[in-house]
Amino acid sequence: MKDGQGAIDRRALLRSAIVVAAGVTATGAGLGAATAGERRPPAPPLPRGPKSSPLWREFTRSPYTHPQIPYVGKAGRRAGTTRFPRLPVVADVKRYGARGDGSVDDAPAINRALAAAGERGGGTVTIPPGTYRIDDVIRIGHSDVVLRGAGSGRTKLLATRNLTEIIGKYGSRYGGDKSSWSWAGGLIWLCPQERWASLTAAIKAQAWPFEGWTGNKRDEWRTLTTVAPARRGDRTVTVADGSAVERGRLVLLRLADDADHTLLQHMAGGGPGPAAYNWPAMTKLTSYVPYEWPVRIESVRGRKVTLERPLPLDVRPEWDPRLTTLAAPLANSGVEGLTLEAVETPQSPHLLDKGYNGVTFQCAYDCWADDVVVRHVDNGFGLVAASACTLRRTRVAGRGSHHPYFCREGSHDNLIEDFVIEERTVPAPAGTQLHGINTEGLSSYNVWSRGRMEMGTFDTHRGMPFASVRTEITVENNGRHGGDAIAGPLYGARFAHWNVTVTNGRAGLVKIDEIAPYSVTAGISEVTEFDQIDVPDFTGELHARLEAYGTPEALRPRNLYEAQRGLGLG
Repeated sequence: MKDGQGAIDRRALLRSAIVVAAGVTATGAGLGAATAGERRPPAPPLPRGPKSSPLWREFTRSPYTHPQIPYVGKAGRRAGTTRFPRLPVVADVKRYGARGDGSVDDAPAINRALAAAGERGGGTVTIPPGTYRIDDVIRIGHSDVVLRGAGSGRTKLLATRNLTEIIGKYGSRYGGDKSSWSWAGGLIWLCPQERWASLTAAIKAQAWPFEGWTGNKRDEWRTLTTVAPARRGDRTVTVADGSAVERGRLVLLRLADDADHTLLQHMAGGGPGPAAYNWPAMTKLTSYVPYEWPVRIESVRGRKVTLERPLPLDVRPEWDPRLTTLAAPLANSGVEGLTLEAVETPQSPHLLDKGYNGVTFQCAYDCWADDVVVRHVDNGFGLVAASACTLRRTRVAGRGSHHPYFCREGSHDNLIEDFVIEERTVPAPAGTQLHGINTEGLSSYNVWSRGRMEMGTFDTHRGMPFASVRTEITVENNGRHGGDAIAGPLYGARFAHWNVTVTNGRAGLVKIDEIAPYSVTAGISEVTEFDQIDVPDFTGELHARLEAYGTPEALRPRNLYEAQRGLGLG
């Protein structure tokens, strides 16, 4: 036998064994298997599932810098952790005088319990089953405080008054007769105690405030250190003074625009279209910059600072990049297991809401809501200058609302998943407006995942939000977007609508390949333009991508956010 001949014979025998085994598997042992000498019919081809999206495969090669798809794999609380903390129970609202039978105002007792928990360093405040009448705002103003009911079907807060009655009229800092309660505040309001006191004092004085991280006039900050040039997607940056920051600290990355508005152009994806846009005329939009992005410091090594999340934008010298202080944040606080129901009143005319609002997170980071229902509200769940928060298993129900979900005033990196907007229980009064899942005001890297929208739309509300994802959603697309003309473009770069089933065939605000720059529309139902029809804000090539149009069931991966999480990127 020549060298290697035995190995060849063994390989031949092994191939034969594999063929025999494959035949048994294909036909089934004892189920008409062919006898010796019979010709076996060919096995039917195995069914082949949908292939992964070409866009997805392209994204995996450059996840942090893809031109159309944003990296949102770290959206949500604690960079997307799937578990909420179980803080020890430190108070029961009934021990503070709440009755839970709907007969008296239980708001003072609930607020006393929450304040006491916060002053002791945090913990969980429980609300046993029952109906708790509240005539005031329920305030969570300390970090590490959780308000937990017995479940959304067992604990109900019945709100009898609106924010106009409780706090006062709230006009717009941009003038006119609009009510800012149409997009701000909640009857459950999670906001740092000092920031909430400052905001409400300004409202009562009719000195209409900015609502974000740097105070009513956006001047309550100081520089920690400047930042050297870096690229979108970088997690480690070089700073001028590494001793000014420390691991675990929450800071603001501040990027100011220049005279040529190149920062706004960059948010829009750059190129001839954004360069030709009339930015100076958009006075409401230009009031939104500087862009302020809260982020936690993960490590400091000399002048090298590693961030919890990758940079959302390039960092360029002309934008005066720096890390700064911010309002003392509300962190690691949540609301769970309850229904907030407002007394049923007719929905107000558009932009004149009185403030029967649901749950709002403001100047909040790493906070959450879980198993929470709001009913008969003007506005449902709000994210106002809130970042890295997770809203899970939330629902908006009842007589119909203006903004079921609103995300504004520079809110970033939030995750809204397993959400429902129910069909309204009464017809919409004349002169009212319905939006849907809203984002505006330079908000970025927000995710809406696994949702059912029985009404509403993908409300991108001008103010040029950018780099956000809506994925695995079914929508009866019957809402309309809003936004002042002077608030600028509907879309910045890198919006991705991924696996969206449209039940009424309306294209507007879901199929965005002909209107949004550097965007992705992948796996949506076949749709037609009707009702509110927009035109692109930017001239020229939009660099938008369309894939798997008309066949959402064929798109893989089905959920863009979860697929990004599955990449396990650091």
